[in-house]
Amino acid sequence: MVEETAQYLLSRKSGVYLDLTCGGGGHLKYLSGFLSPDACLIGIDQDIEAIEAARENLKNLPQKISVVNSRFSEFDRVLEQLGIKEVDGALMDLGISSYQIDTPYRGFSFTSDGPLDMRMNRAGSKTAADIINSYSYEDLKKLFKTFGEEPQGAKAARKVCEAREKSRIETTGQLAEILAPLFPPHRRNSSLARMFQAVRIEVNEEMRELEEVFPLLTERLTSGGRMVVIAYHSLEDRIVKRFFAEKSKLRTGPKELPDELAGKPPVLKILTRKVQTPSAGEIALNSRARSAKLRAAEKL
Repeated sequence: MVEETAQYLLSRKSGVYLDLTCGGGGHLKYLSGFLSPDACLIGIDQDIEAIEAARENLKNLPQKISVVNSRFSEFDRVLEQLGIKEVDGALMDLGISSYQIDTPYRGFSFTSDGPLDMRMNRAGSKTAADIINSYSYEDLKKLFKTFGEEPQGAKAARKVCEAREKSRIETTGQLAEILAPLFPPHRRNSSLARMFQAVRIEVNEEMRELEEVFPLLTERLTSGGRMVVIAYHSLEDRIVKRFFAEKSKLRTGPKELPDELAGKPPVLKILTRKVQTPSAGEIALNSRARSAKLRAAEKL
């Protein structure tokens, strides 16, 4: 959704724009074409392989480019190191890239066999294998039902616990083989995708990071600066929608908010009253885009 991203994100041709999940730099490269040479582009990603690809992809752009290997929740420290106080736009394209999905040794996909890894930052200590082999039945059930939104979460947790008693589960192929019989053929792939997604979210602490980053990001936006978030998971989208809604309302605070916040004016204006989704043409070109939901807001 690069066209929609540019439409909602760009407010100043010479501004400072931050992509907190830059991947290979595709969004930044597209945005560059609408900006003047004195603009500044900053890309952050915790995947060092993505960072290397982004540096190569963005090296000939006319703007000042900074590409940094970091978790997006640590963007504040990155901006401080670069001497930047505010940004005119911030983008978050959540989830994982096609490159990560299609690289078996990264362990993100159930369609090809590889180590049960799923770390976006490969220097991290916790892998998917650690979670699958060490979490209790109750924790696995909660994980599959909450992050996977899978009705068969309890059965899946039980199957995993039974299988690992015989031998440690080390590969994506093993996990997929354990889980596949739980689902009818017509929805097997979608269910397995949700189960693997749930484990990936847990490995990378994605929901916690998302909750933490929004208040800090709002503070770093200039007046009139914009925030665009593309989510692929209903829980992620719910977090974005709730935050935008809370920050765009007059705070009276008798129930939900502390009294000291009563009467404070709204901080954000929602630009996407209706969530934006990919066109049929984009989905035809990239079926993985079908679940994308874009929301945008402007700082008042």
